[in-house]
Amino acid sequence: MTIEERVEKVEMELARANRRNRLLLAVVLMAAVAMTAGTGIRGKVIEANAFLLVDENGKTQAVLSSDKDGPVLSLQDVNGTTRVGLGVDKDGPQLTLRDENNKPRISLCLFDFGPSLTLDDGNGKTRVALHAGKDEALLSLCDENGKTSVALNVKKEFPQLTLRDENNKPRAILFVCEGEALLSLNDENGRLRAGLAMGKGKGRDEPRLVLFDENHKLLWKAPP
Repeated sequence: MTIEERVEKVEMELARANRRNRLLLAVVLMAAVAMTAGTGIRGKVIEANAFLLVDENGKTQAVLSSDKDGPVLSLQDVNGTTRVGLGVDKDGPQLTLRDENNKPRISLCLFDFGPSLTLDDGNGKTRVALHAGKDEALLSLCDENGKTSVALNVKKEFPQLTLRDENNKPRAILFVCEGEALLSLNDENGRLRAGLAMGKGKGRDEPRLVLFDENHKLLWKAPP
């Protein structure tokens, strides 16, 4: 055996030894992580309390964890700000999308009474809310202070549209009940001042208009 062949053989043995050492190191590291992080490895199943996903620079991009309230998955941007959160607790699952300032902007929840969707502005005020239950669906549009300005709801085939002022007083209400359409206009104190109805009466559709004063006394009614 020449010197060149012996050198080549030694290099091959060293390469195999390095591969064995790397494999042994990987096994040791996995065992150390399992012991320190409370991880158990059984077959193809890995158990842990938390998992971190990092990029090539070591920055955390995603965290999957679990505690007494339930599992949580959070996705972060390049600045380390959580932008997406998905969790399940005793109330049900919830998905939250956050802006670059970590403020929740979109939240989707599923409760016992039904799903709920809210859209918030940059100041943390809810501007749009949508709820759906077994017997009722509700859509709310809110002002910059988070107060409901427009509400549309349907409850047992009873649709209603309500417009409110800045003091949360209902100023205009439009609804349909048992085949009759009604519109009521209220003053700043919430008192009915004008009402318009369209429904079946005396065998045909008849519009009816009523006017009231500030004390809710009838001023005018047409037709008689």
